[in-house]
Amino acid sequence: MSIAAILQRKGSDVIQVKPTDSLLSVVKLLAEQRIGCVPVVEDGQVVGIFSERDLVQRVSLDGAAAFDHSVGDVMTSPAITIDHHTPVIHGLSLMTKRRIRHLPVVVDGALVGMISIGDLVKFRIDTIESEAAALRDYIQTA
Repeated sequence: MSIAAILQRKGSDVIQVKPTDSLLSVVKLLAEQRIGCVPVVEDGQVVGIFSERDLVQRVSLDGAAAFDHSVGDVMTSPAITIDHHTPVIHGLSLMTKRRIRHLPVVVDGALVGMISIGDLVKFRIDTIESEAAALRDYIQTA
């Protein structure tokens, strides 16, 4: 199964910010939306990703002055991305190896969705449960 299957269920709406947005406004957005990160998009292209980890890192360096920066100064760049054909297991492996929790989904240079590790784990569990149920049914009818 590929990432496209998850996006079909989840949808493709993605909250995004610009690199010129203030760090404080983006932090407020994360809090309001109850999300852990946002892709940073400029001219339709994902140029980075801003996460809670980026905030913690900048605050540890600059203290309260961190909020004087734009999100473009603080984001992780380049963002690690996947496309909609990426197998779910590859997405999980990539997240584990890179120690990240979110992946922007990019097709032909355009952002089409955002996948979290929770989305991938849920999809895998649902798939395994479905396969187990099919095997139980098969065994009971044999």
